[in-house]
Amino acid sequence: MTLFLLVFFTIYGSAHFYVFSRIKAAFPLISTVHQAGLIILMVFMILAPILVRVSERYGYESTACLLSYIGYIWMGVLFLFFAVSILLDAYRLLIYIAGQFTGKNLSSLIPPSPYLFVIPLLVSVAINAYGYFEAKNIHTEQVTIRTSKISPEVGRLRIVQISDVHIGMIMREKRLENIVAAVRQAEPDILISTGDLLDGQIDNMMSSAELFRDIQPKYGKFAVTGNHEFFAGIGQALAFHRQAGFLVLRGEALTLAGLISIAGVDDSTGERFGLYKNVSEKGLLAKLPKETFTLLLKHRPVIEPESLGLFDLQLSGHTHRGQIYPFVLLTRLVFPYHSGYYDLPKDSRLYVSRGAGTWGPPIRFLAPPEVTVIDLIYRD
Repeated sequence: MTLFLLVFFTIYGSAHFYVFSRIKAAFPLISTVHQAGLIILMVFMILAPILVRVSERYGYESTACLLSYIGYIWMGVLFLFFAVSILLDAYRLLIYIAGQFTGKNLSSLIPPSPYLFVIPLLVSVAINAYGYFEAKNIHTEQVTIRTSKISPEVGRLRIVQISDVHIGMIMREKRLENIVAAVRQAEPDILISTGDLLDGQIDNMMSSAELFRDIQPKYGKFAVTGNHEFFAGIGQALAFHRQAGFLVLRGEALTLAGLISIAGVDDSTGERFGLYKNVSEKGLLAKLPKETFTLLLKHRPVIEPESLGLFDLQLSGHTHRGQIYPFVLLTRLVFPYHSGYYDLPKDSRLYVSRGAGTWGPPIRFLAPPEVTVIDLIYRD
């Protein structure tokens, strides 16, 4: 955690310094008093995510909610401002290089310094405004898998997957109702949560659990831990899942009425907290009957080669598909299986959800939230 905070503050602080330098370049006559005020404001924004957690811990829920909206919306604005500014910097560099090669003064093609600040700011604010509403617009993604492992008597088994809901200071009942409505409309036989159902501290969140408790699929509700379940406190997180009616599979597997087998493993974040149930994935899957369709629940879209052929479908999340473009360019480097459906070797498959909620900034851009409907159809 210390390393994470060190990296976070280094990167986040550097981004703030970059924005500060852009403001100074755009408005060189800004007074010392205004510069000092700007520095104080930026230091506050850098510390805002930590202040949110501190406020949560000591029970100042209203303060934590307010700080969440202020701090995380600012984070979204800052990230997009930085991304657009980098593009403008690349453009300026290309103009400079072209001028060197041609021996011409091309400086007239470069916008004045105030424009180099105003353009990224306007673009960033506009995208954030759009992204705020995109984050509320739940998409239902449909996946159909034809398999001989579903009995002809059943014909179709419908699995609904939610992932990365991040119930917390920003994802409260009003936003959550949209997700729950999409799940209800799908009429699942099985409801699956592939981690990060919760965000941080979860005091006074049990009313959110009740929204899920009222959903009663024919064959039950199952979940696995994500990294945020451990950040929230695994004891409270498991209590929340129980209240919501989910059975959390932590290195466990079961077969439902001879129809389908479901295995779930802990997120590796639990190792840092000494709470990881370290069970061999291959060993867990090998015990399940091979004639039934086997579902593997795993928060991160990471494939263990030795498990291939032992599961029919792995359901994962975690990536959010980057959540805010162009952050997707970074997350795709870390997780090659990034979002959507993948055919894997040995007749295994993977589906990676974009997630239904948001982490950090309450916005999504070119990565709409989803509830996934997976129909397993009998094939002779």
